[in-house]
Amino acid sequence: MNRMRFINVNIVIVLAAIMISCCTKEEKNEVVQNNSSKSTIDVIHERTSIRSYTNQEVSREQLEILVRAGMAAPSAMNKQPWQFVVIDDKELLSAIGEISTSKMAKQAPAAILVCGDLEKAGEGWLQEYWIQDCSAAAENILLAITDLGLGGVWTSIYPAENRMEIITNLFQLPETIIPFCVIPLGYPTQNHEPKNKWNPENVHWNKW
Repeated sequence: MNRMRFINVNIVIVLAAIMISCCTKEEKNEVVQNNSSKSTIDVIHERTSIRSYTNQEVSREQLEILVRAGMAAPSAMNKQPWQFVVIDDKELLSAIGEISTSKMAKQAPAAILVCGDLEKAGEGWLQEYWIQDCSAAAENILLAITDLGLGGVWTSIYPAENRMEIITNLFQLPETIIPFCVIPLGYPTQNHEPKNKWNPENVHWNKW
């Protein structure tokens, strides 16, 4: 009887191993994400700006997870007026690093350029909503970076005209595409404690 139980247990283990090996990368990623013990609130409060990274590469699967998170952001009238340039080319990262605010890109293994797409934006004054929409997308990416155990930092491009010109020329962006921000990212060189930004003086209940 004990021998039969031992055989049955081995069969279960083998079948489980086969099922796991047959999973697609997407399914494996989904399993990893679903097993995360962090809550959304945890991730929000753990997020902090990381400007120094190890040499460990960030996979394209991870980078796709990040831009998917960006595209999940809310947008005015659901226009989704954004475009993303995912960068893992060392020469391009080095070139981005020549911009003072984005100098950490020189030693980052990857970066994401968030852009506004004016062809997708609303008309008239509604067009300006692309700024809020791209801000929401960038924040989603930063939170996803934290959830994956990576580190990143928002470096501004828009509305500084000199930075916008450099990025537009570097990536040969069309006239209707506005470079908004660059997010260098990678594995942090060390643990960084997030700042406690809670200030009850900034909260007003029902009136000023």
